[in-house]
Amino acid sequence: MGQKANPIGNRLGIIRGWESNWYGNKKDYATKLIEDQKIRKYLMARINKGGIARIVIERTLGKLIITIHTSKPGIIIGKGGGEVDRIKEELKKLTGKDDVQINILEIRRPELDATIVGDTIARQIENRINYKRAIKMAIASTLRMGAEGIKVKVGGRIGGAEIARSEEIKQGRVPLHTFRMDIDYANVFAQTVYGKIGIKVWICKGEVLGKRELNPNIIGGKEGGERADQHRGPDRRDDRRDGGDRRGPGAGGPRKR
Repeated sequence: MGQKANPIGNRLGIIRGWESNWYGNKKDYATKLIEDQKIRKYLMARINKGGIARIVIERTLGKLIITIHTSKPGIIIGKGGGEVDRIKEELKKLTGKDDVQINILEIRRPELDATIVGDTIARQIENRINYKRAIKMAIASTLRMGAEGIKVKVGGRIGGAEIARSEEIKQGRVPLHTFRMDIDYANVFAQTVYGKIGIKVWICKGEVLGKRELNPNIIGGKEGGERADQHRGPDRRDDRRDGGDRRGPGAGGPRKR
């Protein structure tokens, strides 16, 4: 089951919250659902290089609240907040609503967000960087930030090959069947000259034992930082510099007189 279903959908209501929060009856449910899809599609195209991880949409009586989780808030806000105002006016035209509110939340550790990691790999593949190098760099930076495990799968005409294939690189543990495990998932693609290359990313952030707030706009503070410090491995370079005894050839042997 864990291998086939979307890891985020599997954990909804257990340790993950919904990214669309509103009530819809039989008449307007489909309209609101399509509108949500339009808003997300428009914002992802409009802010292409804004490092958007997720867009949370909330609706109250006559009011539309859109929260953008991003690793680059400066690009979205713009000079003096001018860019946000322009986006707000465009969304008013798109939805036909007068009361639209945009909130921007900064992601402090983008290396632990599957969408941003996948997007980084996709941009590197588009710039003709070797896919294995791009994936290994992303895996190293994610594990350095305290993740328990990461799995990346790429599929398509990898490296411009005639026959499409898929490859998977995994490091650490990613237990998809354990619903207590906080696993982030993303499916992005790289548009290359020889076709689309699909990229799937699974990131395991650790086990959630207590009761968790399901609101997706609440970002963990101290707990997340402490967890990262616990799982972070020793820095080999620092160990070598501080306590390492570097010896040249024959340094430990008897001296010639």
